[in-house]
Amino acid sequence: MAKIVAVIDIGSNSARMAIFARTSRYGFYLVEEKKSRVRISEGSYENQSFLQEIPKRRTLNALKNFVAIAKARGARKFFCVATSALRDAPNAKEFILQVKKECGLNIRIINGEAEAFYGALACSRLLHQKRGISIDVGGGSSECAILDEGKIGKLVSLNIGAIRIKELFFDGKNDLQGAKTFIKQELSKLPQEFQNECVLGIGGSIRALSKLIAKEEGINFLHGLELSAKSYMKFCEKICDCNFDELKTLGFSEDRIDSIKGGALIFAMFLEHFGAKKVITSGVGVREGVFLDDLSRHKNLITSFNPSYRSLLDRFELGSLRGKQIKKEALRLFDTLKGLHKNDERSKRLLGISARLSILGESLGVHNQSSHSAYLAYNGLEYGFSQEERKIIATLIEFSGKKALKESRIESMGFGELKILSDILTLAKILSFDSKTLSYQWSEKLIIQGESYLAREQIQKLVRTLSFSIVFSSQMITNPKDFLKVCF
Repeated sequence: MAKIVAVIDIGSNSARMAIFARTSRYGFYLVEEKKSRVRISEGSYENQSFLQEIPKRRTLNALKNFVAIAKARGARKFFCVATSALRDAPNAKEFILQVKKECGLNIRIINGEAEAFYGALACSRLLHQKRGISIDVGGGSSECAILDEGKIGKLVSLNIGAIRIKELFFDGKNDLQGAKTFIKQELSKLPQEFQNECVLGIGGSIRALSKLIAKEEGINFLHGLELSAKSYMKFCEKICDCNFDELKTLGFSEDRIDSIKGGALIFAMFLEHFGAKKVITSGVGVREGVFLDDLSRHKNLITSFNPSYRSLLDRFELGSLRGKQIKKEALRLFDTLKGLHKNDERSKRLLGISARLSILGESLGVHNQSSHSAYLAYNGLEYGFSQEERKIIATLIEFSGKKALKESRIESMGFGELKILSDILTLAKILSFDSKTLSYQWSEKLIIQGESYLAREQIQKLVRTLSFSIVFSSQMITNPKDFLKVCF
């Protein structure tokens, strides 16, 4: 099993590399990302799709740099795929041989459907949203796929991309109406079932749009970002009305500014065509899809795993069984206290994850371990969790120690049942040491049956901060009135 794997994607606009470290069969995390604006398609759309010499040399230099970085990171396995620009180019074979000779890379040109599949696979496994239409707006083409509860349906590739539109309609022409007509003709090729209120946005153009919209709203993350389709369409309309200097003032980077108008126009017309109401930005795409496809090539078990969760356990649990015991106690308490709270199965799942990760920080030492654990969970659960879920998990872990969860924190999270979940996890961590000898009942108070001097002492310090009362009993209580006679 190769532990460090590098995946390179040569697109029309940029060449990108992702380096992944595998921690177990299905656990992995991202080690490094690199991007180079090679613009390999430059000049090709006006020259019968032939790759031009200067863009080819730029790409070769970037690939050499990528290989050197990946090898320094310890990569022994490489995947390199190429999309629209190379699959359209009559001289692609010549370039592939040159790359093999100078860089030692084997380039695999993937067709439009394969490109759509890899992007959809990444979304279905590494985003929290499992239903919708994935859209990858690239430089030369755009790919779409239907997702239904993680299953990938129909795949489509259209010959509309940010660089293609730029060179055909905007360079020295500014033919906005011509671009719209061209894009509309391509969109008419989509099957009728491509209608959905949720769009999963992949690719550099969409991420560039998301980054600036998020910045305006004070949001500092992208993967899993949820915004209204209306906000994108409004922003894209603004971009199409801007000249080059005005685009600079909006905050686009130098390597995106000359192609963003084409990308924005394509994306806005996709959203309108699909009848979209919500856009979820994906920080993953073809590279992650290629990696995942290799990861599950022998068995299709990856659907039942969350790679980020598994990777955190692989790296920081250090063989300890206590995390499992805390999770077991937390879920036992959750079920016992059902009469007290209104939490659903989603809350139970997040509580279980929080419990299992709640002592990861012990790998850094005993001091501030709850804060360390919360930090590791929030930053490590990159794949498969929404931003809200990551915040809930990190908050539960942070306040599962000596600190009491304040009302202001609960209000800022907008999650009313956070306090009871926090108390359950705090209690579970204490009771996990004696769990084999204890049993629980709920009857106006939590009745803990069995001997636990350690738990008694620790819980007495917390009793005023807990949202429910606790009674210890060494006798089995059958009459609910009897527990009133038993107290600390």
